[in-house]
Amino acid sequence: MSATADHADGKSGVPNMASRLGLEAGWVVQEIGYDDDCDDDLRDAIREVTGEDFVGDDTDEVVDAVLLWFREDDGDLVDAFFDILTDLKAGGVVWLMTPKVGRDGYVETSDIAEAAPVAGLATTSTLSVTDDWSATKLVVPKSGRRG
Repeated sequence: MSATADHADGKSGVPNMASRLGLEAGWVVQEIGYDDDCDDDLRDAIREVTGEDFVGDDTDEVVDAVLLWFREDDGDLVDAFFDILTDLKAGGVVWLMTPKVGRDGYVETSDIAEAAPVAGLATTSTLSVTDDWSATKLVVPKSGRRG
């Protein structure tokens, strides 16, 4: 598809945004919290960048990255973080996808900032990835200890 056609359908930034997540070809990405409200264009772009299908929370694989779709009513964020750390490889990244301000399910930034260190994670950056979703990058600090 040409750049003009991409632009005409209003999705010109999605593939670029997927590449800005720092994912690489061959990476195994675990997706948690998928529902009908998730951005399928972004999901497709991520799969295009990695060349791989997503794995679910029942995987036996060690994953390079976790894509965690999380909304205010999805439960306890600390518990969600602890659950995803089980399969994440050392040096892997977590992309926490939350609805933007004013959207149903919006998660307060302060809630993320409070939950991350409890689970042994550090927030590094936040990107606006689609019209409805923000992505917060979380990592295990190099000085952090995980079991």
